[in-house]
Amino acid sequence: MTVCVAMNGFGRIGRNILRAIMGNGRQDIQVVAVNDLGSVEINTHLLHSKRSIRKM
Repeated sequence: MTVCVAMNGFGRIGRNILRAIMGNGRQDIQVVAVNDLGSVEINTHLLHSKRSIRKM
């Protein structure tokens, strides 16, 4: 049975959760929606970027 998940927010934690879901190869979890204020292009770039903490 597949569990459908919708994410509200795509900040650091949301991106890490999506990476974990995609990275472990589980077929029983399906992300069907992501609600965020950013554009698709920006969120795609942030998802593929491994850098989450910047130097001050």
